[in-house]
Amino acid sequence: MAPLPPAISPGRHADCLPTARHEVLVAHTVPGRGWVRRAGVADPAELLGLDFAALGAGDHTGFGAEHVGGPVALVCTNGRRDRCCALLGRPLAAELAAAGHSEVWEVTHLGGHRFSPTMLVLPYGYAYGRLTAETAKEVLAATAAGHMVPEWSRGCSGWDRPGQAADHAVRLATGETGVDALTLTQRPDGERRWLVGVLHRDGRAWEVDVIESVSEPPRPESCGKAAGTPSRMDVLSVRGV
Repeated sequence: MAPLPPAISPGRHADCLPTARHEVLVAHTVPGRGWVRRAGVADPAELLGLDFAALGAGDHTGFGAEHVGGPVALVCTNGRRDRCCALLGRPLAAELAAAGHSEVWEVTHLGGHRFSPTMLVLPYGYAYGRLTAETAKEVLAATAAGHMVPEWSRGCSGWDRPGQAADHAVRLATGETGVDALTLTQRPDGERRWLVGVLHRDGRAWEVDVIESVSEPPRPESCGKAAGTPSRMDVLSVRGV
């Protein structure tokens, strides 16, 4: 399940909504088993009654109604967490909304501030970074057609980090962009190391060796922050099986 952050429409303050009801989106983004549901609630406290274990396992439990329409673009604009997300994210969200390419929301936190402006796109849950208005529109057009764009992808939220690295490596090696073309399984292979099995819907398969390391040379993890060595996932090999 994609944990969707709080969101508002671009250019509107959260305290100045035209209605007392709150729009809620819940999404499951594992490729081949994804869905997006939406509902309106009068009080966010109503959400405390949701079965989050079931949602995380991919069962929407009948919540709301199926999302109908094009992609939903969630653009990080959280200036309190990182000023670059506000300085770069808010203009991007506003331009996308004005262009009418997608339903667009400003959200509070997507992670990866050093990649701002960042955007998570539903229904498939791929995250993207270092976007421009032009590349973001390209991403939204590809999403509408059932594809992802490897050049700016930071991974599918349906997989955890080793799986994201393996998915990306296989896509770069094969040129595959279909969002539901690949399924993954992974197992630990020592400390901070994983073997990820990647299966294509046409029957091809790969085994990807992934290791967790640190980014070098040191770099700021957020705008204005001191340089550090954030964790990263490195692909050691991609083997056809």
